Amino acid sequence: MSVLSFIAKRYARSIRKTADRTSARGVELQQETFRKLMKSVAQTAFGKEHGLSENTTVTEFQQRVPVRDYEGLKSYFDRIASGEAHVCWPGKPAYLAKTSGTTSGAKYIPITKDSIPNHINSARNALLEYIHTSGKADFLTGKLIFLSGSPTLTEKNGILTGRLSGIVNHHVPAYLRRNQMPSWETNCIEDWETKVNKIASETISENMTLISGIPPWMQMYFDILQDKKNGQTISEIFPNLQVLVYGGVNFAPYREKLFNSVGRRIDTVELFPASEGFFAYQSDPNDPGMRLLVNEGIFYEFIPMASIHDPHPTRLTLAEVEVDVNYALVLSSNAGLWGYSIGDTIKFTSLNPFKVVVTGRVKHFISAFGEHVIAEEVEYALMTTAADHRVAITEFTVAPQVNPSEGELPHHEWFIEFEEVPNNLEGFAAEVDERLQQKNVYYKDLIEGKILRPLKITPVTKGGFIQYMKSQGKLGGQNKVPRLSNDRKIADQLR
Repeated sequence: MSVLSFIAKRYARSIRKTADRTSARGVELQQETFRKLMKSVAQTAFGKEHGLSENTTVTEFQQRVPVRDYEGLKSYFDRIASGEAHVCWPGKPAYLAKTSGTTSGAKYIPITKDSIPNHINSARNALLEYIHTSGKADFLTGKLIFLSGSPTLTEKNGILTGRLSGIVNHHVPAYLRRNQMPSWETNCIEDWETKVNKIASETISENMTLISGIPPWMQMYFDILQDKKNGQTISEIFPNLQVLVYGGVNFAPYREKLFNSVGRRIDTVELFPASEGFFAYQSDPNDPGMRLLVNEGIFYEFIPMASIHDPHPTRLTLAEVEVDVNYALVLSSNAGLWGYSIGDTIKFTSLNPFKVVVTGRVKHFISAFGEHVIAEEVEYALMTTAADHRVAITEFTVAPQVNPSEGELPHHEWFIEFEEVPNNLEGFAAEVDERLQQKNVYYKDLIEGKILRPLKITPVTKGGFIQYMKSQGKLGGQNKVPRLSNDRKIADQLR
């Protein structure tokens, strides 16, 4: 065992004890976090405009501060980006994290000197808890790759601005930086295809032990490596590869193909980061639930999805949540975000400690016929069927077909890029449909009532989703293919 591995295991044990103690005090620490946040927001323009003080209660806060997404808070973010101080948090932010927007175009999320440790320490602690649980630390002596956006930062009215992954890259601890890949110059390449090809060339002869990134871009990296090595498995190229660290999307749809590329099962660690904060990480590789970070300057609220469209939706605190209920995640934080809906939905898998899984996006669903099918349901239906048939899925998305060919009932159309298309595609589709009916009673009623016909699968040619993302200017980085759409914009492009 190397000295670094020995030290890491000792440190990991300490971090685990602290994390367990913190989780046990989750409700209490959330109350403390709220009080500290109110003391700070009272000094800001936002606090004054909403009548907030250090004595404001949670109930008063919920009455005075509505739940809003980025568009709802954009006027404040615009003031911050223009250089104004004390808007949503005392002073000016240290960074602005630039992300892809929807109706607002590019979004600029503030990251303050108070909130940056949440992003840095949480990623570190995720690896340390993995070391503690698995007993494996030798990967620290090999090369570690982080498939991320460019670390190049620009200045916007005196505030450094860039992609979150690029900002975080400037804070990688020294003990990891010496083993970090790719090179700084390669990491600064903006064009994703050029960048991944250069990363593959730089790393192909190295002792890679950890690979981190969004699963579809990991797969793209693996495909390029295998092309360069005449089809060798990733384990043959990197025999000491130990762990994949991922976040941003459900791993299940990508698992089989990624492990087929690797040539064996290896450990995985799931993270739940966003530009708005680092919320949770998987503390045990054998438990899919992620430890919710309750003492990181973030106060959480949870809206049951049953009330998400109400004018005044139910807003629960950590003390009020239940296991196995879909909630929209809302946060207020020391980054200067208040009643902010990040757009993700979660479920608690445990309340002691508090652990969550990400179930989808608030806006990603199909309800063209009143069925309200969500990502968790389609992913379950597809991945259980794919596992039964030993079929690997590269990528997929689902859209409604409201105006089918004459004489045909409306239906859901599934666009799937298979590693190899199943021999009996109709039988495969029927099994997926049956499982979706089991998960969603409204969908089942529509099928049985002959309002909808069972789903149809349209195979997508290999590389089709990559070409689609490239055509939208969203290839690489933190960009993901939406699993569900309530219209056919993506479907028509794929066709």
